[in-house]
Amino acid sequence: MQPSCASLVGFALLTFAVAACGGEATPALASPATASASGGGGAAERCLAVAGARRERKPSEPAKISAKHVLVKYAGAKKALPAVTRTREQACLRAQEARAKLEQGTPFAEVVATYSEEPGATTREGSLGSIERSHVVPSFADAAFELSAGEVSHVVETDFGFHVIMRTE
Repeated sequence: MQPSCASLVGFALLTFAVAACGGEATPALASPATASASGGGGAAERCLAVAGARRERKPSEPAKISAKHVLVKYAGAKKALPAVTRTREQACLRAQEARAKLEQGTPFAEVVATYSEEPGATTREGSLGSIERSHVVPSFADAAFELSAGEVSHVVETDFGFHVIMRTE
C-alpha cells in the first residue's frame, strides 16, 4: 500500500514530505548525501516513502505534455532483465542520486546515459515525446502532469522501477 501525503509527513522530514506532496521543493533535503548524514540507515526508507507518495490529479492540467525521464530498474520490476540484480531500495537510492546530479546542473542527457536502464533511452536522451495520461501508468502520469515545464520530479515508483521525470513542455 502506498503512503498518503499525511502519513508521509509523519514518516519523513517535513520539508521532504511537503516537496513530495506538491509543495515548494527543498533540493538539499532530497539529496542522498543529506539523507545519509541525517538518518544513516533510513535513507532508503525515506526514498521509498517519497517515491510511493500519492499525488493528486489537478483539474487544470493540460491534455498532453512532453517529458523526459530516467528509469532505474530493480530485480523483479516489470520488464527488468535478469542481469538487473539490485534491490528495490538500491534502485530508489540510485534514482535519487540521478536526481541529485540534475540538481547539481548535470545535463539531462548525461544523467540518462549514466543511470537510465530503459532500452533506447540514451539515444532519445530520455525523451518520451508528447504523452497523454492514458499513455503511461497512473503514478507516472500523476507526477509528470503536476510538473511545470522545465521542472524535475522527485523519485516516482511504478511497476517498471523508479523514475525521475522532467516535463519539457
